[in-house]
Amino acid sequence: MKLEGLSTAITGGASGLGLATARRLLDAGAQVTLIDLPSSDGKQVAADLGAAAQFAPADVTDSEQFAEALDAAHERGGLRGVVHCAGAGRRMRILDKDGKAGSVEDFEFVVKLNLVGSFNALRLGAERMAELDAVDGERGAVIMTASVAAFEGQIGQINYTASKAGIVGMTVTAARDLASRGIRVNTIAPGIMDTPLLARLREDVRTALEASVPNPSRLGRPDEFGQLAVSMLENGYLNGETIRLDGAIRMAPR
Repeated sequence: MKLEGLSTAITGGASGLGLATARRLLDAGAQVTLIDLPSSDGKQVAADLGAAAQFAPADVTDSEQFAEALDAAHERGGLRGVVHCAGAGRRMRILDKDGKAGSVEDFEFVVKLNLVGSFNALRLGAERMAELDAVDGERGAVIMTASVAAFEGQIGQINYTASKAGIVGMTVTAARDLASRGIRVNTIAPGIMDTPLLARLREDVRTALEASVPNPSRLGRPDEFGQLAVSMLENGYLNGETIRLDGAIRMAPR
């Protein structure tokens, strides 16, 4: 899929992996709609990115808000690509330190945001793509964001791991489900990325994290995520795949 002039939407687009992806898409000539929370800096970020970018506020767990934000992208010549980066974690244990059952609310919060939010990106994005004429046999593509935690979740990540493993599990099924519509679905499973969240860590903690990555022994750069996302959108034969972007790390139990 040639991205020049095409309309794309990026959730979590105001910062981190989403913003890095937006910059890469703009470099490829795409139109970009940043979707992020109303409380985010999305409006200013879009203005700074230039005329090819716009901001559409939405909570990805709110179907009505999310649909309206995707409509804003769809109105720019038809939505062809969605890169879904929005998500978060919340530390929890199955049993707390006193042996009491962990919080089901904490579990549900993360699963709703990460997994249900991803399903919303799939179904609402595909609904709009399906209205378009196929170009070179395809109508569009969706990229979801999982995590290496989907494969090696650490202690305290039971909710996060479940949500990200669910995204990995959906990928090939969604690709098969949407094949008749000419819509591809792929997922990126990043490792330890140098996002604004990790920027708050102490230097010694960052150094230890870097040392845990085999090669290259550093944190992943958001731009590397964006580079891969653009390549996955462009490659018309890549479908139903989850690609780890992690420097060969395999997470330890803690």
